[in-house]
Amino acid sequence: MTDKQKTINLLLQKYTTTFAADVGIKIDNSPTELFKLFCSAMLFSTRIRSDIAVKAAKELFAAGWTSPQKMIEASWQQRVEALDRAGYARYDESTSSKLEENSRKIINHYHGDLNQLREAAHHDPQQERQLLKQFNGIGDVGTDIFFREIQSIWEELFPFADQKAIQAAKELGLADNTQMLSELVGRNNFIHLVDSLVKTNINKQYDSILKAA
Repeated sequence: MTDKQKTINLLLQKYTTTFAADVGIKIDNSPTELFKLFCSAMLFSTRIRSDIAVKAAKELFAAGWTSPQKMIEASWQQRVEALDRAGYARYDESTSSKLEENSRKIINHYHGDLNQLREAAHHDPQQERQLLKQFNGIGDVGTDIFFREIQSIWEELFPFADQKAIQAAKELGLADNTQMLSELVGRNNFIHLVDSLVKTNINKQYDSILKAA
C-alpha cells in the first residue's frame, strides 16, 4: 500500500459520511432531494460552523419544508424560529427571507424542479454555475458545495473538487489538481474523498492525518 493510499484510507475512515449524508439527503434527481441540497448549500456557504449548518438544514426539513412550495407556505417567523433552534441565530432573519425568495424563484423559473435549471443550462457546468449564482445567497462557495455533492448524477460535473479540497490534497501530498485527485480513487469513492478533504481543511487536521499515515 502506498503512502497516498494510506492517507486516503485514513481520511475515509475518519470522516465516514459526505455533507449530504450528514444532513440526511439522498442524492438523486428527485425535485425534493435537489431542493434540500440547494437549501443546504446555501446554509453551509455562510460564515458559520458546519455542524450548525447541518442542524439548521435538519430543522427545516424536519418541519416538512422540503419543497419550494412548502417552504413559502411556512411563515417568515416559523423559519426564523427553526433556524434559531439550530443555533443559526446570526443569520436567521436574512436566511429566512432568502429561503422564501429563492423558493419562489425556483417555482417561477423552473416549475419547482432544479432539474429544469440543468436543462436550461444545457448540461453545461459554466452555465449551471451562472444560473445558480443568480439566487440570493448562492455565490461560488454555495455553488461549489452543490456541485461537489451532485456530481455523481449530474455527470457533466465529474470530477469536481473545490479549492478547499485541493488545498487539503496538496497539504497531505495527495494531488495538485482535481484530475490527479480523481485518479487516486474509484468514481464511487470520489465524493467521499473530496468531502473528507474539505472537512480536514475546515478542522485544520493535517498534522494528525500525516502522523497517522
